[in-house]
Order: sequence, then structure tokens, then C-alpha cells
Amino acid sequence: MSRQRPPLVDCDIHNELAPGSLDPYLPRRWREYDATYGNRGDGGSSYPKGAPRAARTDAWPPSGLPAGGDLDFMREQLLDAYDIRYGILNCLSKSSRQQNPEYAAALCRAVNEWQVEEWLEKEPRLRAGITVPYEEPALAAEEIDRAAVHPGFVQVLLLVRTDEPLGRRRYWPLYEAAVRNGLPVGIHFGGGRANPLTGSGWPSFYIEDHTAMAQAFQAQLVSLVVEGVFERFPTLKVVLIEGGFGWVPSLMWRLDKHWARLRDEVPHLTRRPSEYVRDHMWFTTQPIEEPPDPRQLLTVFDNMGGTDKILFSTDYPHWDFDDPDRAIRARLEPDTRARIFGGNAMALYGLD
Repeated sequence: MSRQRPPLVDCDIHNELAPGSLDPYLPRRWREYDATYGNRGDGGSSYPKGAPRAARTDAWPPSGLPAGGDLDFMREQLLDAYDIRYGILNCLSKSSRQQNPEYAAALCRAVNEWQVEEWLEKEPRLRAGITVPYEEPALAAEEIDRAAVHPGFVQVLLLVRTDEPLGRRRYWPLYEAAVRNGLPVGIHFGGGRANPLTGSGWPSFYIEDHTAMAQAFQAQLVSLVVEGVFERFPTLKVVLIEGGFGWVPSLMWRLDKHWARLRDEVPHLTRRPSEYVRDHMWFTTQPIEEPPDPRQLLTVFDNMGGTDKILFSTDYPHWDFDDPDRAIRARLEPDTRARIFGGNAMALYGLD
């Protein structure tokens, strides 16, 4: 069916590794290390059991590769099916969260080389995030500087559940490298090595885990603003991926209220916290918290300061995929829809 619509950019596509995918890109030392000692990082969320790798049941390709692991099938099921102008790959491997820092760095480098050879060089519509060992910021900065020379990499990829809040100074070398290379930092759903998802402990059910991930995004937003990251790096851009955004207005209001009374504790902040959020943070649409009355979503946009920081995403091939033809039920003005579904992302990532 012919679709009359502006260019479509999908800001969250997951390309998956198959067993052995990284072998051609890993030095012998680390292949032997993996065979002898194995993976010592966290596996992330391993459920729901009924949706292995959190994938749609129809997203497993006939080739036998994992969902999201077959470029030809991704073309057929996503890129061609929806006439996507550009897609941003966010590879959610275990590489960035290994306990052995040198092994983590080697795996991240291998993932990035695999992305270049097997994805970016084969499909001109794709771009990708640089996988980095973000708990070792010096090593992460080295990998950013190395990988950023390839034009297919358009952001630095982190996962939201980190060992410490991301505003802490230990992570600043990572941001310095991102700014040095002109790349946004994308913070994606998932991760976690040592800490519970919530501030009050481990949840009992998958629905708690899946819903409460927004708490981690809120904590990171507060940390980045209050610790002064955007004062130190005034050109830094941060994309919160797959964390929703319905919670953003109330959090900005709360931050501004407390800053008005407690600003002497954080004299390094020269503006209201909400202004840093509006200037430095972008948000993807999947999962979007749509009110029962679709018109109320427009109020959320207004209270966030507009729609210029909203980026469309499908989360392909995951079970909660958002179909571009059905996403966002609210009636949007044509120029607003064009910005959300493509224009904002093309401006942020420098796409033609």
C-alpha cells in the first residue's frame, strides 16, 4: 500500500548476536578466555519466558538466526514494509556489562566491528549506537574515539541500570568523548549488575519489572541534571530510549520546586532543572503512555515544552513493537507528526 507521509525514522531497532557472531572479531586471547571462563556479566532481564529474547513470535526468521539477527528478514519485515528512511540500531549485548574490564572492552570493540561489517556496510538505511564498557569510562572513551570515525555510528549506547547514577564524575570521561566526537548519548531500557530495579528492592513479578524501569530513567535524569553534567558539557545531548515520557512533566515540576528552595546546595546549576531537561534531553515514543483520551497526550507534550524532542521508535523485534501506522492515536498537526516520526531524529543525528 502506498503511504503518503513524511520520511520515517525508527530510533530503536535491535540487531541480535547469534552464537559465534563475534568470533571473527575477537583476538584469540579473548576467544580462549570465553571458552575457558565464560561470561561473567549480568544477563539482563531473562523473561518473559513465553517471549524468548523479548521478541515477537513472528520475528524469528526462517534462517534460524535469532529475532533481529537476520538483516534480510529485517529488511522484509520492517525497513521495506514501513518504508523506513533510517533505522537506529541499539545492540543490547552483554558485552558492556562484564566484570572483567579488559574482556568487556574487547567484546564491545568486537560488537562494533560486527555492526560495521554485517549491518552498516550492507544496509545504507541503518545507523547504530556504539557499544561501550560504560562502567569503565576510560575504556569507554577509547572505544568511542576509535569507533566514531565510521559515519554509521550516530550515538553512544548505555543501559539505564548502571552501578552508580550517571551524573557521577566517574562517568564524565565518557561524556567528554561523546562531545568530542559530536555524538549524543543514548540511554536504553535494561542493564543492571548489582542493584535492584526499584529504590525499595527487587520486584516479584514481570509486570512490576517492566513498569518500574521508568524509575531508573527518572533517577538518571535527576542525576545528570543535579550533578551538573550539562553545565560541564553544555553541548551534550542525551536520548532516553524505551523509558516512556509521561512522567517527565511532573518530575520537572518537582525538581524546579525543590531547586527553588535548595539551590544553595547546588550553586553549579545556573538555571532551573527543567531548562536543562528541555535543552539537552530527547525521548523515544515506545513505550508511549497514551491516556484514555488521546487528546490528553497533547497536554503532556505541551507540559514538556513541545514536541521537538520526541523521537519515533518501534522497538523491533520485541513483543511490545509499535506499528508506525498505528502509533500515537492523538490527532497531530501534519508538521508535528512529521517532526515526531522523522524530522526530529534527522536533525539530532545529522541525517540527510
